[in-house]
Amino acid sequence: MKLLLLSLSLLLALPLAARERDDSKYMAGAVPEENGIVTFRHKFAVDGKSQAEIYAVMRQYVGSIVEAGKESLRTRIQDESPAEGTVAARVEEWMVFKKKPLYLDRTRFRYQVSARCTDGIVEMTVTQISYYYREETDGDNGVTYRAEEWISDKEAINKNGTKLYPGSAKFRRKTCDRVEEIFAGARAAFDKAAPAAVPIGTARVLN
Repeated sequence: MKLLLLSLSLLLALPLAARERDDSKYMAGAVPEENGIVTFRHKFAVDGKSQAEIYAVMRQYVGSIVEAGKESLRTRIQDESPAEGTVAARVEEWMVFKKKPLYLDRTRFRYQVSARCTDGIVEMTVTQISYYYREETDGDNGVTYRAEEWISDKEAINKNGTKLYPGSAKFRRKTCDRVEEIFAGARAAFDKAAPAAVPIGTARVLN
């Protein structure tokens, strides 16, 4: 009992900042905008591979994202052009904030993901982001938030630039993490696509 009380007293003695979440990776600049629209971009190289070879892998990868969210009518391939090396999809998927017995906090996460492939290069974009939150069990009466009005630097960070606003913080964190996961998955797709005896090339981040 004495040990427990000592542990609690040491915890309470810690500075408040030491007990707070470290949000440094989600602060100013973590959610980029172009002409007022939240737009995440990622460019990487796949050495020694042609546009056609790279496109085949990226089409399969974007297709896997669509397949994972196929229960939603909003999730679909929007555009694909092997000749131009481009593929784009509209996606709706669940973004889960907290899950416990008898409690589930989640939102529908909607976005566009696209890839443009050229010889040796992939340029990816995630944009047109929105959320459908607090819907009823039948899917009605939810609230829609656009990324620009909810997770942008202007709307999500306090005036001192030191903290995220509580209401939108979880959306900003999860969005940054999910976009990072999408981009990392694209790079990893080239390793998965390669036959053991025929290396497909190493993906190198360019930005």
